[in-house]
Amino acid sequence: MTRLPQIALLSDGRRLHLQDGPIDLVIEARGRADAVRAAYEAAAKRFTGLLDELCAELPELRAAAEERTSLRGVVARRMHAAVAPFAADCFITPMAAVAGSVAEEILGAMLGAATLDQAYVNNGGDIALHLGGCEHFSIGLMDRPDRGGVMRALRVDADDPVRGVATSGRHGRSFSLGIADAVTVLAATASQADAAATVIANAVDMPGHPAIIRQPASELQPDSDLGPCLVTRDVGRLSHDEIATALESGAECARQLFDRGLIEGAVLQLCGDMLVIGPKDIERQEARPGKLENAVHA
Repeated sequence: MTRLPQIALLSDGRRLHLQDGPIDLVIEARGRADAVRAAYEAAAKRFTGLLDELCAELPELRAAAEERTSLRGVVARRMHAAVAPFAADCFITPMAAVAGSVAEEILGAMLGAATLDQAYVNNGGDIALHLGGCEHFSIGLMDRPDRGGVMRALRVDADDPVRGVATSGRHGRSFSLGIADAVTVLAATASQADAAATVIANAVDMPGHPAIIRQPASELQPDSDLGPCLVTRDVGRLSHDEIATALESGAECARQLFDRGLIEGAVLQLCGDMLVIGPKDIERQEARPGKLENAVHA
């Protein structure tokens, strides 16, 4: 018997919620009423069965990425393409880009069905964006994904090259090899942002520090794609200099990715300190989500 995903408008009547297993999307489109309706129908249609497509190729998706791939699914191949630029330098699997790739796929289905002024697909903080004409979008940043309250915001304009935003770190839904509270990346696509956020967050680290508790990923989740890799479970007290050193390690990684054209910017956060890489201005906001008009959280 085929499992059907949950598909429903949220209580505001504007946003669509799609959920199937671990995939949980919040979608909003703006434009003519008939166009929005067509876009939502296309999103629901493409979403149905998408998890099954990924599960069919899960063993290879959980394996270390290589230059060539035998993956056949559209989303699976997008995941591989997003992590391929990092495969020669570090351990990474296509799963590092799954959330962004799914968001990108659903947004593509929507735009293929209708002409929209603006749209986003938010997959747990990994966001695919569409901005037409003179549209802009505000994205609220949290110091830690596991806590409420928007601390800062960034604005993406239609003429910016950014169409993907993703956040990674030790407090997120996935394991992290580093100690960053949050690393938010802006890139040309959501899948690229997702992969880069993982890599940069892993680079925010103090290897061997006694205050950092690590454990093999496989002990915490037997089917984890990270296998025996040590993932961060807790971070004790760090000095100001140690926090600065860890952030600078991640920042250097982000600068290299920026210079290679793989990202458009990044915000790195650890223990209340922050570093910004790239040309985007980060506006300080009061910790009240209501301050941000038309904002979505990363």
